[in-house]
Amino acid sequence: MKQSEIKELSVADLQEKLTSLKKNYTDLKMAHAISPLENPLELRALRKTVARVATELTNRQ
Repeated sequence: MKQSEIKELSVADLQEKLTSLKKNYTDLKMAHAISPLENPLELRALRKTVARVATELTNRQ
């Protein structure tokens, strides 16, 4: 998810998106611990997306 897409979302949407992204990241991380992912770079991209959304929420508050 690009920064421009994140800026277009409302605060409620950002909070909902952050919750779902964090859950998705945790699930992916657990799956990777059990058996390696085909593309482990997905973890990095997802972690950065979580950080982008969290930063945008902080900036708006």
